[in-house]
Amino acid sequence: MLAKARISKHPIHPMIVPFPIGLLGGSLICDLIGLWTRNPLWPVFAAYLIAGGVLAALAAALPGLIDLVAIHREPVKKLGIYHMSCNLLVVAIFLVDLWWRLRVPFSAGQVLLSAGGILLLMISGWLGGELVYVHRAAVDETPRTD
Repeated sequence: MLAKARISKHPIHPMIVPFPIGLLGGSLICDLIGLWTRNPLWPVFAAYLIAGGVLAALAAALPGLIDLVAIHREPVKKLGIYHMSCNLLVVAIFLVDLWWRLRVPFSAGQVLLSAGGILLLMISGWLGGELVYVHRAAVDETPRTD
């Protein structure tokens, strides 16, 4: 099944997902450096990365939703809904994390919340890989004639 949200034959969703993954993952790295060094700038960097990661995740969600709606095979659609639900929960976790950071000083609890969000993001990535590599969702199976 060819992805519905695409540029030419290239699906848009996998083009965008590296941004929230990198930004949110980078925020956890900044947090860990901040805990280790006690330098107050690292948690600030992390907060900016979280804000960017949430925005990037929402940008990736639209083409992902367009592709999900186009899936008609029931077990695959259910897997796609799990993938989407995990990602929405990741966004919610990081929004709470960002809200918390804006209200109280940096704490280990915020780092634990970020780590939980990253763990859930990894699970969601596994589900996304399952969709593409096992169930061939959004993969064009027609051979190229170059």
